[in-house]
Amino acid sequence: GLSTQPIWRKLWDDVMKTRPPNSENITCWRKKFLETFFSNVLHGVLDVSSDWRLNDHHFSPLLHSSPHVSQLTLCNMLQGAVELTAEHNQEVLENLAGSLQILKFQHLLSSDQSIRRSLVLLLHRLIHHGSVSQVSMYSWPVPDTVLLVLILSMSAGFWRSGNALTYHSGLCGLCREEDEAQSQGSAQEQAERGRDEREWSNGENRKRSPRMREEADAEVNGCRADTPLSSVLSGPRSPPLRNQACGEASSEVPCEHASVQGGSASRRVSRRLSCHPALRKTRRRPKSAVGKKGRSLRRSRRLYADPEDLYDFVFTVAREDNAGLLDKNSAMEGESAENWTSSSPGSPCAGHTGSKKRGGCAGIFSLKAAHRFRSVSTLELFSIPLTGETCRTLSNLLSSWVSLENLVLSYNGLGANIFCILSGLRALSHHSDCHLRVVRVSDVFSHMPCMELVRYILSAFPQLHTLSVSFDLKNQLEGNRPEGNPSCSEAEIPESCLEQLEIRFPREPLHTTFLLPVLKVSKSLQQLSLDSATLPGSQELGLLLEALRECNPNLKKLSFHDVNLAEHQKEVLLLLQDPVLQEITFSFCRLFESSTAEFLSEIINTVKRNSSLKSLKLPGNRLGNHRLVALADIFSEDSSSSLCQLDVSSNCIKPDGLLEFTKKLEGHIQQRGGQIQFTHLRLFQNWLDQDAETAQEALRRLKAVCSVVNDSWDSSQAFADYISVM
Repeated sequence: GLSTQPIWRKLWDDVMKTRPPNSENITCWRKKFLETFFSNVLHGVLDVSSDWRLNDHHFSPLLHSSPHVSQLTLCNMLQGAVELTAEHNQEVLENLAGSLQILKFQHLLSSDQSIRRSLVLLLHRLIHHGSVSQVSMYSWPVPDTVLLVLILSMSAGFWRSGNALTYHSGLCGLCREEDEAQSQGSAQEQAERGRDEREWSNGENRKRSPRMREEADAEVNGCRADTPLSSVLSGPRSPPLRNQACGEASSEVPCEHASVQGGSASRRVSRRLSCHPALRKTRRRPKSAVGKKGRSLRRSRRLYADPEDLYDFVFTVAREDNAGLLDKNSAMEGESAENWTSSSPGSPCAGHTGSKKRGGCAGIFSLKAAHRFRSVSTLELFSIPLTGETCRTLSNLLSSWVSLENLVLSYNGLGANIFCILSGLRALSHHSDCHLRVVRVSDVFSHMPCMELVRYILSAFPQLHTLSVSFDLKNQLEGNRPEGNPSCSEAEIPESCLEQLEIRFPREPLHTTFLLPVLKVSKSLQQLSLDSATLPGSQELGLLLEALRECNPNLKKLSFHDVNLAEHQKEVLLLLQDPVLQEITFSFCRLFESSTAEFLSEIINTVKRNSSLKSLKLPGNRLGNHRLVALADIFSEDSSSSLCQLDVSSNCIKPDGLLEFTKKLEGHIQQRGGQIQFTHLRLFQNWLDQDAETAQEALRRLKAVCSVVNDSWDSSQAFADYISVM
């Protein structure tokens, strides 16, 4: 029953010798210490020899801490990947395969082939045969296309087997075990099929007349080794029962005649054909679906002549075109972005997706050229520019990534390429076993109106739980869509499972005409956030609130940020008295820009009567000292409020005003006999540095009442920065 948290906290101070970031949010110091310890040793930040407790040749820091690591970040030249795949760290890698859940890449640089080979081994073990469920990439201003595609494809579960997946000697042991199991299963299946065919053949033979049996025997005997090939090819042909051996022969060589007598005869003919020097070159593998359970790993190993060259995997379009892998009738598991676009000329990706038949492009590979392994469920890309070629590759991967549950694309410079991503998502939505539940898209410029994008995504994925669309600025070229693409606002939206909707408008008007249909089909909506929208008319907000009351009875959290509500005081009061909402945010909404003292009193009285509201956030609304002091009356003796959290950040509050608020709050608490539910107060970016002594006294007394979160903000510097950008 004794906690070891203080011991681990002291170990942090002794060993790390740094201040832990966000220490107030750390719930388990043991986990935090061991994860950071592992990362610092791996990247050479921590010198083990500098501490006498760690400087022991019998002690392996990485091996000791690896079972406790649930997330790992690889940076720069991927030195960590090289170290983890070294032969002396095989046991460390095995531990990580069982414990690691989140793999992050940050500030990556271009790397040579030996480093990429190490990365392949690492990703194959941790993702394909491990427990990593999330891959996140951050801050890669000029991404290496080969490296980026490599990480994306292996995260999606695609990779070719072969010598590239060796651990210093022999194949990956787990792949070899799977290969052997599949080979045994395939052999058993073939034996059963052959037995069934022989039984069927014997039964048919018994039904035939003696003359028919003699003719059949003669036909089989015509395939002996000493029989001329021309006589075999020119022999009588019967309606086929094509088997696997015939399917693997070249399409230019007719072999249907050999299959009528059962599996043994057809296999003999297939062997004769495959041994002939003129026909051996035309022999090719059958087209098949990606990732089928019965596909043997040995077949995928024969796809590449030089498995050491990672470029062969990424840039294989021309060779696969020649091999006939673009057959329209191929049974791919899921539609590729290109196939879907070509079959749907009105799709959003039309005109923006490169066609493989026109020669292809770097970064795109056929999904049939790789074996399908386990894939991650969360993919996050932050501040990584995606070119058109990379977007088409990602779209191709997304089209069959059925295990994907969370997709985050943040500041990737998509532009018009967003239509390509949408086409891949649309193809993914056609899979009945699609698991996508969270989609977050944010960027600087929008290439289509936010509401159109929201409606389009929801029409394809009504099963989404969270949808976030955020853009900073409106693209001047918005509206110049590819010819033939219908407006996404016309997309019909089915009943959805949406629980959280976040929209950041690039200074677009908030037309309820487009938002209301989304709200009406989202009966399960619990959180709604509207950011940086402009209200084109005085009636728009009223219509929105009416729709929320009628269509979204489960709505618990409502947030407005940077939306001018100065002229909408009536609607603000209606929201504050809503009996269902538990959290309301008016952030930088200019609430008191043109208001009177009566409006503030009405807000206080409304909140006092609302027993369901738990959190009220009012950052950036110019409260000042006098309005902050007035807000203390929310907790007066006659109040029935259940308010637990109050956020008054960025409100020009000075130390003397905070002290007066504290004294008034203490008086109300005393009147109520100490019975108060208020627990959290947020004070970020206020003018508390103007009188440090008064501010410290106010904070000291406040912390005896509730949890206070503030920062050491330099108000004078902030004002100077504000003036400098005016």
